[in-house]
Amino acid sequence: MPIDARIAKDPAGSERRGQPRAAVEIEAHVREMGMTGTEARVLNISNDGFMAETSTEHEVGARVWLILPGRERASAIVRWTAAGKLGAQFAEPLSDEALAQIGG
Repeated sequence: MPIDARIAKDPAGSERRGQPRAAVEIEAHVREMGMTGTEARVLNISNDGFMAETSTEHEVGARVWLILPGRERASAIVRWTAAGKLGAQFAEPLSDEALAQIGG
């Protein structure tokens, strides 16, 4: 079974992830700017970004909102997609306090 993966190019060739991610399982919504949201399961999260499972296709470079239950929404840019998952980088890093409230 082939894997359909799209990854944003990193011109510097360096590690794209700036912070280690904490494994979580959080039900959330992901909504592309100007579109209807969809259910998602956040699988890991850090101050800089997150990975989530979602049934909706998103293009690399798309701006999305991550909406967690009882929390402020966070703007992010999709950096990669593969096999029903996406990885996104927050437009503004989450504070340590916000991350602790989420469980990361």
